[in-house]
Amino acid sequence: MKKILKNTILLFSLMFLAFGCSQEEASYTKYNKMFFEHFDTVTTVIGYTKTQEEFDNYVDEIETLFGEYHKLYDIYNTYDGINNIKTINEMAGKEPVEVDQRIIDLLLVSRELREKTNDTVNIAMGPVLRIWSDYREDGLEDPENAKLPSMEELEEAYTHTDLNKVIIDETNNTVFLEDEKMSLDVGAIAKGYTAEVVGEKMRDEGFTSLILNAGGNIKVLDKPLDDRNRWGMGIKNPDESKSGDLDVVFGNNISVVTSGDYERYYTVDDISYHHLIDPVTLFPGTKFKSVTIVTEDSGVADYLSSILFLSDIEEGKRVLKNFEDSYALWVTKDNEIVVSDGFEKYLKSKGVSGADK
Repeated sequence: MKKILKNTILLFSLMFLAFGCSQEEASYTKYNKMFFEHFDTVTTVIGYTKTQEEFDNYVDEIETLFGEYHKLYDIYNTYDGINNIKTINEMAGKEPVEVDQRIIDLLLVSRELREKTNDTVNIAMGPVLRIWSDYREDGLEDPENAKLPSMEELEEAYTHTDLNKVIIDETNNTVFLEDEKMSLDVGAIAKGYTAEVVGEKMRDEGFTSLILNAGGNIKVLDKPLDDRNRWGMGIKNPDESKSGDLDVVFGNNISVVTSGDYERYYTVDDISYHHLIDPVTLFPGTKFKSVTIVTEDSGVADYLSSILFLSDIEEGKRVLKNFEDSYALWVTKDNEIVVSDGFEKYLKSKGVSGADK
């Protein structure tokens, strides 16, 4: 009799817990909001909170933080009272610049990632990237007269990209570029790194059921508080002749970032030239149409997506081995899809869904 009573109490306890969990989830509502001002892209926040006011307060904080990081990592604009990446570039060869700790942190992370990967991504490639940016902007404004930079111009700029001449003084919080013609460009990591830092801050503050999408740099926290167990994130199809997503990634507490040749490009003589520059050829990479990375850290995902886009598949797989639980999907120029081992567990095309635990 005691055993029956004990089992009955346990059964009712489990029923209560299940009912309590469903009631708790039912008290949350899904909200979404976009803002446009930072990192030259659209940032979308989707999440579950108990009230619209609570959600709006979180989004206001997210937008404020994105604004702060955007100003710090900006290479084009100056802001009152802020020493940013542009300030460092302007003082190249002159004197060290005292900067916010968040700039130091980004540069150190970039250096660590380079040591774990290869030389494909270099935050000191600013001189070369600036040339391509200028030609791209001119070409977009006047397509009929769009031109390519000369190899002589690019090769001269490349002589001023030695990362060893970027001096970071952690004690005094200063950055100094020893070569006066050097400049930093943190575009390969800044947006993803910001999404990572801001996303984790939201987690610490209790906003845990969240997708933060900064122009395709997607940071996902805990599961959606509805009838699903996983968030779903579409992978853009780089073949513009086809509609719909290439595939869908399902998961929680991951980051998804795609680099593609369909982003930020201009056309010269009917050939498109995108913004991902190969440090060997000094021209846009031609190996793939797109590369998608899935890993935990959004900054790492952002950095890896650029590296793997510019590396061959075998080198990309070698790089991935240095990062736990990191996976890649390549779309070749012939529209062949190649995935690294383990990526299948996230893909809709392999039978995964939002209902999977």
